[in-house]
Amino acid sequence: MVFKPLPSRPAPRQTVGIIGWLRTNLFNGWFNSFLTVIGLGLLWQTVPPLLSWAIFDAVWIGGSDACPPGYEGACWAFIFNKFRVLMVGLYPGDLLWRPMLAGGIFMVLAAVTVLRLLKPGKLIALWFLLPLPVYWLIAGGLGLTAVDQSRWGGLMLSLGLATIGVLISLPLGILLALGRRSNFAIVKSICVGIIEPVRGVPLITILFMASVMMPLFLPVGLNINNLLRIQIGIILFSAAYMAEVVRGGLQAISLGQYDAAKSIGLNYWKTTGLIVLPQALRHVIPSLIGRCIALFKDTSLVIIVGLLDFLGMVKASAQDPEWLGHDTEAYVFCALVFWVICFSMSRYGRSLERQKDSDEITPRSAGQA
Repeated sequence: MVFKPLPSRPAPRQTVGIIGWLRTNLFNGWFNSFLTVIGLGLLWQTVPPLLSWAIFDAVWIGGSDACPPGYEGACWAFIFNKFRVLMVGLYPGDLLWRPMLAGGIFMVLAAVTVLRLLKPGKLIALWFLLPLPVYWLIAGGLGLTAVDQSRWGGLMLSLGLATIGVLISLPLGILLALGRRSNFAIVKSICVGIIEPVRGVPLITILFMASVMMPLFLPVGLNINNLLRIQIGIILFSAAYMAEVVRGGLQAISLGQYDAAKSIGLNYWKTTGLIVLPQALRHVIPSLIGRCIALFKDTSLVIIVGLLDFLGMVKASAQDPEWLGHDTEAYVFCALVFWVICFSMSRYGRSLERQKDSDEITPRSAGQA
């Protein structure tokens, strides 16, 4: 008698498709089912009113008279009317092409970075060169009309403070981390003396010191504008935290890496630059991205020392007598912009982590093959 296997039967409908997904993720046991029902009830109570306020009953165009007092929908016309101020602050209207061009350069370089169209070395060089044309376009000089920094503001100022802060604080933090692990007592003491005091105080304290106290210690006749002082304070604060993040990555490198480098005749700087530091930075990609996100959000604190960044312009615009009562829309828009930028940075960081994981798996698989 010849054995003939029965044909394969389809999986039970309760375990595949939408029914299987619901049973596995939402109704897996009585407790999960209870939480699912409660969650659906909360969504039913909150989502429809939110959609009605934000979309269906909202006013999108028009002046302040299009949103009379007591109107139940959102007045997004306020955002459209104040959009230029929210983006670039009080920058002269006839010179708007300059911040627009600077923003376009920034966006193109960001897209090239995300899409990985250039090698890392070239990307790093372009990012460090980016502040030069951007500052020339926004500030003026060398053939362009100068624009006083007191007229800078909005999202342009927030992105500028955060971008320059990251570009300078990251290499400075790497140097501080290496110096803290140095065998030279003087170098180590200097680095510890910078890192620990800065990490021991909140950012707002450093901003106040940069804005109020620093001019008292400058030589007579030397004047540094408030924006530059604030930028220096942000860089120092971020560099101290970056240093500790990088130091954690350096501690994750085994001593065998140093011994292997010595065995082939590499000196300290070649060992650090070619072997240790690349591995250390790969280990702390999530923490570095987290610090970049935190730095961008911390730029909102500069409103306390007189700079009208994005949040400052939102607050100032909401106090316009013609648009009183629409601060909710202003802060919702501000929160949405912050979330979009921070979420985009987190997703880019996640893509770097996946690339790191694939790079680690591929050589091992090739070696096994």
